[in-house]
Amino acid sequence: MAGHDCETNGTSPSPSGGHTGEHHRIVIVGAGFAGLGLARQLWRAGHSDVIILERAGDVGGTWRDNTYPGVQCDVPAELYSYSFARNPGWTRSYADGAEIEAYLQDCASRFALWGVIRLNTEMVHARWSPDDGLWHLETRRTTDGATAQLTAAVVVVATGSLSEPLVPDLPGADTFTGEMFHSAEWPGDLDLSGRRVAVVGTGASAVQFIPAIARDVGHLTVFQRTPPWIVPRHNPAIGPATRRRYRRFGFLQRLRRARTFW
Repeated sequence: MAGHDCETNGTSPSPSGGHTGEHHRIVIVGAGFAGLGLARQLWRAGHSDVIILERAGDVGGTWRDNTYPGVQCDVPAELYSYSFARNPGWTRSYADGAEIEAYLQDCASRFALWGVIRLNTEMVHARWSPDDGLWHLETRRTTDGATAQLTAAVVVVATGSLSEPLVPDLPGADTFTGEMFHSAEWPGDLDLSGRRVAVVGTGASAVQFIPAIARDVGHLTVFQRTPPWIVPRHNPAIGPATRRRYRRFGFLQRLRRARTFW
């Protein structure tokens, strides 16, 4: 919540009195859509002792990690955003990944969450103790490997289902001499101009990046197990005049959101 400063217990003892190390009422794992939105709503409900553990160096979740060509959301932007944090600045009906990442960074600032987000901090172990009624957590700092211990009354895992890329065990992959990677780990300096490219899978990411690279590669082969249904993508721009109206008259964007939802 803008203007709301979260209060944390720091090194206060646990409710049972059996732990004198760092303790927090609620620990959220992951600083993507779920984690940021949950923290904000918990504060609104009066739960001030909340921290967020994020193993990466920034917020954003899948929209921070996925940088493949053509990355964008397949849900209209006015729906793919918090109902309590509208964004009148969307430039297209279906926002691209960079815009969504920027929106989440803005929300972290708008809700004053940066003070409780622990970046580069991975939860590596969690154990529930019936003796003191607490979660005992071990964290690891991804920058230097330093570990730390803390306890929490409530742990919420908000990492999402797409946080771990799955690379199948393909026969011959160990002897393949070309570049091979998951689309969620797209190399930032990759140049596919004139190259032979094979894509395994036709899911949501492939539907986006295949058209984006097809015009540049020398040859493209797509391997699919189950053909997906594909419909024309209508993604009109949201012009400056419309964005100005949304900023000045917030109810117009709320009406647009409700119309899209229903």
